[in-house]
Amino acid sequence: MKQEIYLDNAATTKPTKAVVQEMVQCLEHIYGNPSSVHRLGVEAERVVTRAREAVAGILKANPKEVIFTSGGSESNNLAIKGAAYALAKRGKHIITSEIEHSAVYSLCQDLEEDGFEVTVLPVDKEGIVQTNDLKAALREDTILVTIMYVNNETGAIQPIEEIGKVIDAAKEANKIPLWHVDAVQALGKIPLYPAKMGINMLSLSAHKAHGPKGIGALYISKGTPLHPQISGGGQEMGLRSGTENVPAIAGFRAAVSDFKEMQQDAKHMAKLRQMLVEGILKNIPDTRLNGLPPGNEQAAPHIANISFTGVRGEVLLHSLEGEGIFTSTGSACSSRKAVEHRVLNAMGLSNEEMEGAIRFSFNAQNSEEEVVIVIEKLKEIVKELRSFA
Repeated sequence: MKQEIYLDNAATTKPTKAVVQEMVQCLEHIYGNPSSVHRLGVEAERVVTRAREAVAGILKANPKEVIFTSGGSESNNLAIKGAAYALAKRGKHIITSEIEHSAVYSLCQDLEEDGFEVTVLPVDKEGIVQTNDLKAALREDTILVTIMYVNNETGAIQPIEEIGKVIDAAKEANKIPLWHVDAVQALGKIPLYPAKMGINMLSLSAHKAHGPKGIGALYISKGTPLHPQISGGGQEMGLRSGTENVPAIAGFRAAVSDFKEMQQDAKHMAKLRQMLVEGILKNIPDTRLNGLPPGNEQAAPHIANISFTGVRGEVLLHSLEGEGIFTSTGSACSSRKAVEHRVLNAMGLSNEEMEGAIRFSFNAQNSEEEVVIVIEKLKEIVKELRSFA
């Protein structure tokens, strides 16, 4: 049996044993509805409260500023749609970027059909938003800026602190933009302190950081106007109706409890990324790194996007799978559709470079030995595929 090497952690991560145990405990014993007033309901409510405090703790936020959702996509929808409709009478201009996840990019397109105007900021060849472009795009009727923290395809870390300063200056000039950050790929890899950075809303998803799928959170700073997107019983402080998913929420708490070694884990993943990138570029001709090089402070520690010229990415992906190595050709949310390469196109890649792009993404349990195996298998497979071409 081949050794399995999982390098698709930007798509999802494997839940830890602690996460699974917490969820099983809830499913078997703490099965009450958190809204019920009897003992079983109170026990379930305690689980939710503990988890809210844990998530707020890693954000250095007030627990009342954290609500639970079904994941990153819902958090993004609640933040963006909720803010847009809450502020529609004051303006209808929204600013986003070309590299946003489809949960943000497509949503902004939907809002255009509802009468909102969206400015899409370009990025440079490394996939980074330029603050001067943001300054130029801000208007009197700008109500929302939504720019991600870490790009899910290239790992480019956006200049969040500088962006925050631009938005703060706009607020001081009597403009009103709220600021939303999709931080799904940053969770567990980069410290997230939204209040310190002046962020109004920040989206998270547990399954990108060894938690369960189907659970996420949205940080909402005190006083942020937001229109609920789900009507019902008024759970989650009236902003997200529906019975809470207690087992998944418990799993989320268990996942964030493991973040104590986050800095050390990030260094380990950055070392693996460096080994992989340098090993591929040195040993396989006609390859290029799409994004920032190892050691650059704006390169996320866990994602490397590399183009193999003359090879179709999807074919290479399945060839690697045959060797027990799991990667991806880009965002997991669009992998079963026709690959659009919107992010790589925005960075100026050629069609051939985009078609041959593979995303490798690490977790803290990956090893140097695995990276060595991947490089050796890539040398063999790419050479063989190019011979067929």
